Amino acid sequence: MARQIVFTTKAARPPAHYSQAVRAAGLVFVSGTAPIDASTGAIRGATIQEQTAQCLTNIRAILEEAGSSMDKVASMTVVHADVDDIAGMNEESLK
Repeated sequence: MARQIVFTTKAARPPAHYSQAVRAAGLVFVSGTAPIDASTGAIRGATIQEQTAQCLTNIRAILEEAGSSMDKVASMTVVHADVDDIAGMNEESLK
């Protein structure tokens, strides 16, 4: 099965030697992303809503680079350091 590594400068750079995404068998597997603004390299946003918006901006850019889009996402796993942030994340992601 052929695999294609996906990279765009419109999203945060991944740490170490991770890829932003891998495309294989007609699917796109996006790696985790932090709320980092690609143009500055800094974390963007003081609230969970602002940080969620930046993460979604990064994911959207990666999916578009891979020839896909947010409306084709089938599953997503979110990791939070603070369970109290879940409501704010949901608030932003449902916009």
